[in-house]
Amino acid sequence: MNNAPIGVYDSGFGGLSVWRELRRMLPNESLIYLGDGKNCPYGGRRRSEIEAFAVEAVERLVAEGVKMVVVGCNTATTAAVKRLRELWPDMPIVGLEPAVKPACLTTRTRRIAVLATEHSLKSDMFLDTARRYAEDVEVLKVVGEGFVELVEHDMEGSPEAEQMVRRAVEPLLECGVDKIVLGCTHYPFLRPEIERVVAGHNIEIIDSGEAVARRVVWLLERYDIAAENDNNPIMRYLTFADEEYLRRLERKAMNIERTL
Repeated sequence: MNNAPIGVYDSGFGGLSVWRELRRMLPNESLIYLGDGKNCPYGGRRRSEIEAFAVEAVERLVAEGVKMVVVGCNTATTAAVKRLRELWPDMPIVGLEPAVKPACLTTRTRRIAVLATEHSLKSDMFLDTARRYAEDVEVLKVVGEGFVELVEHDMEGSPEAEQMVRRAVEPLLECGVDKIVLGCTHYPFLRPEIERVVAGHNIEIIDSGEAVARRVVWLLERYDIAAENDNNPIMRYLTFADEEYLRRLERKAMNIERTL
């Protein structure tokens, strides 16, 4: 047993969609969430930059005494998770990638769409997964232009969000897709807008948050590092941005907490 916290890292607010699933499945675990904020968004940056940001973030979490790190950012996972595991070989490090495999295995129309950042859609990790599981499935790749910025500015539910989501998703309605994979952890915060656009078209929306949480549960058991049943969990929040960003991050997390 180990009552040390689990670290969750993202470019900004997006990883809170993973943090939410961890809170649901692991109510006794303490969590430290690090939302970079200073360098967000990552999607259009060079791989070397993203890797450097990720290393700095995990160094900070390790200094805080975490027992495991969840890279709650698809872009950082594709750019840096291999390097992170090389640097911390004794630390369980969980990464994310778009849920292409389950979408490909369950599609009826043999056509799916992946909404993700530019970097994720071009990454070797994504392309390798698509090659393995989409041999007879057409995968439409769509960049969620401006989606990250909408979430970072707390604009979910706004007319601007509705318009931006509609611009990206509406063209898919005539393409015969029956699965839309959310390949960035910011995007689940825009799920209500996406669902309104696809309403009546029998399209399933898939994200990786729950699967990642299940992986964390498995690793805690495998390494015997789960928190004690009577542990009083502590939630902490860190950022490389300013105090105002930290306050907004904490407020967003508290709003999520109220829905659990």
